[in-house]
Amino acid sequence: MTAPSTAPSGVLSTRFGTVRGILFDIDDTLVDLEFSMTTALREVSEHLLPGLDQAGWERFGRIFTHETTHYYDRYLAGELTFNEQRLLRGRAALGHFGVELGDGEQSHQWLTAYMEKQPAYVKPFPDVMPLLDVLDRAGIPYGAVSNNVHDYQRAKLDGAGLERVRRLVGTDTLGVAKPHPAIYLEGVRLLGTAAGETLYVGDNRLLDAEGSTAAGLLGVWLNRAGEQVEGFDGGMVASLEELVT
Repeated sequence: MTAPSTAPSGVLSTRFGTVRGILFDIDDTLVDLEFSMTTALREVSEHLLPGLDQAGWERFGRIFTHETTHYYDRYLAGELTFNEQRLLRGRAALGHFGVELGDGEQSHQWLTAYMEKQPAYVKPFPDVMPLLDVLDRAGIPYGAVSNNVHDYQRAKLDGAGLERVRRLVGTDTLGVAKPHPAIYLEGVRLLGTAAGETLYVGDNRLLDAEGSTAAGLLGVWLNRAGEQVEGFDGGMVASLEELVT
C-alpha cells in the first residue's frame, strides 16, 4: 500500500475530500463474516445434509447469509433475540433442502455448535491491517460503527486481531441502529473530528454509504464484489487500499 498524501499530522488528502478521521462498518468490511458463517455452518450441518455437493453448500450459505436477513432486521427491531434470529435463519436454510430442524434438543445442539465454531473462523480481510498501519503513521484516528451490540462486536474485533480498533459504537450504545444519523455521529464524537471530514466506509450501500452521507459524513461504499447499481453516484472503492492511493 502506497503512502497517502498528507498535510500536517492527522490530515489526509483523499479523492473523497480532506479527511481527519475514518469510521468503518465491521461485518464484511473489516472482517470476513460471510466466510466465518458459511464455514461454521457447513461443519455443524454436514451430518444433516450428507452428500450435498459444493454447489449445494454454496446455495445453503447464500440462503443463511443473504436471503434470510429479514430475521436480522427483526432482531434489530427488538422482535427476536440474536440467537433466535440465528436459529430461524438456520432452519430456513436447512428447510430449503428438505431438512426440518426440530424444536428442543436438536435445535439447541445445532445452535450451540454453531456458536462455538463460528468465532474461530472470523478473520480480517487482507487489506485491513495495511490500511490501519497507514492511518497510524499518518495520525488519523479511526473506529467502527456497527449494527450489532457493542460487547459482541468488541469480542469479534479482538478475536480477529483488531484490538487497535479501540473506538466502537454498537446498536446498544445509543439505542439506535444504522441508518439513524445519531449512530454515525456518535462515532464522529469518539474520534473528535467533524462529520464533514470523517470517512465512513462499509459494504452495505444503503446503510453505510448512503446512510452516513445523509448524516453529514463522507460515505464510501466498499463494493468488493463489483456490484453494478444504476444511478449510484456516491463514493465507492473496490478495496480498502483504494482509500489512500
